[in-house]
This record gives sequence, C-alpha cells and structure tokens, in this order.
Amino acid sequence: MSVSVPTTVSVRALLFASYAQIVGRGTVALELAVPATVRSALDQLRSLPGGHRLPERPLVAVNQIHATLDTPLSANDELAILPPLSGG
Repeated sequence: MSVSVPTTVSVRALLFASYAQIVGRGTVALELAVPATVRSALDQLRSLPGGHRLPERPLVAVNQIHATLDTPLSANDELAILPPLSGG
C-alpha cells in the first residue's frame, strides 16, 4: 500500500489596509506547490491584478507569528501580509 504525498498545500492569505486595496480584496485562497514558502505565496499574490505593486519584502506573519520569506508553509496555514506600521 503506497501513501500519497500531497504536491500542493492550501493556505489563506490575509491582506491588510493598503495591500488589500492593491489587490481588491482582504482574503485570498492560495494553492501552492510543495515545498511552499512565504516567498512562493507572495509570488502567487503578485500574479493577481495589482499584485505587482506589493513590496518585495513586506512584513509577514504565519499563524500570527512573525515570519521571513523562507518560512515554510503547511496546509491550512494563515499568512498575514502587513503594511508598515506607524503610530504615536
């Protein structure tokens, strides 16, 4: 009996503030080839209309934990793309 190894993972990307305006929505379902990373998710987001305007290295979090472009993604992860934060 052979075990089937998934070739893709489904993740949910959340875009906030100006990034949501850029792509025209706040949530995007992504289907990524394995091994999936934050970088590969961003590449797919950039293929959306307006997505080319997303920055090369945005602030990101995976499952509410700060992440880098090389952070691996697993099935059902939540990827947050956050604009620069400022305040007083």
